[in-house]
Amino acid sequence: MAKNLINRYVWLVETIYKAGRITFEEINQKWVEKFEEDPIPLRTFHKWRIAAEEMFNLVIECERKGGYHYYIENADEIKRGGLRNWLINTISVSNLLLDSQSIKDRILLEDIPSGQNELAVIIDAMKTDTQLRITYQSYWKDESHTFNVHPYCLKLFKQRWYMIALSPYYDKIMIYAIDRIFHIWKLDGQTFKMPENFDPETFFYNYYGIIAGTKRNIEYVKLKVSAGQANYLRSLPLHNSQEEIDREGEFSIFTLHLCPEFDFYQELLSKGEDVEVLEPIWLRKEIAGIIKRMWNKYDPNKK
Repeated sequence: MAKNLINRYVWLVETIYKAGRITFEEINQKWVEKFEEDPIPLRTFHKWRIAAEEMFNLVIECERKGGYHYYIENADEIKRGGLRNWLINTISVSNLLLDSQSIKDRILLEDIPSGQNELAVIIDAMKTDTQLRITYQSYWKDESHTFNVHPYCLKLFKQRWYMIALSPYYDKIMIYAIDRIFHIWKLDGQTFKMPENFDPETFFYNYYGIIAGTKRNIEYVKLKVSAGQANYLRSLPLHNSQEEIDREGEFSIFTLHLCPEFDFYQELLSKGEDVEVLEPIWLRKEIAGIIKRMWNKYDPNKK
């Protein structure tokens, strides 16, 4: 029953959000058309509205002028993405898939290391600013180590969860792949003070992916992108700073302002010949060097 209610809250939020402004009568019309059920009683509607506000930290207001239209006052927060938008989208897609069991063999999904147990412990510790003790082995180490960390935030990137935490040993912020945590304990009673000046969004703002907090300078990056690949970049930008400054028949020019790190190199190389780095020159040379070393591995004339 609880799961059913959550589904209804998500449907209500989606319906109001997509409409912009919508009357109770129009909401009921969509409800009857979609679910072929009786109309929602007004009292039930308000219960769902209040529950949805509390669950997703939204403000659903009613504009009485011109016919009592409901709207989401802080809709901009959904547009900006973040946890709220991710939750709504995730539940919405989950509901859609659950309603599609008859064609489940025709819907293929990616395998994502969930780290569900670790996530639960980390989130619980973050709520109370409690230290964690983890046994961790990075992809670059031959053995694991056990140490304490102060969990600051979580980030999902490229089908993997990461914990951003302060390492007291190194006295700096480190990034840990959750699927590389073998054991994790919450150290009850051992708290830490969350820095007032640490903002997760700001921490990653000038970076492409998960590698952040480095001493790399912000660069003006100019890319020449084939017409076909440009369509993908328009629909899913590489970075929040991305702009398309020129558009020709066979290519487009995009610019970005970010700190280029290894994960950004990998993303550019994954586009193959469809993306060419024009500026900065040092990055162009860096990418060219990687391509040359790759070619040397495949050179048929190499003995």
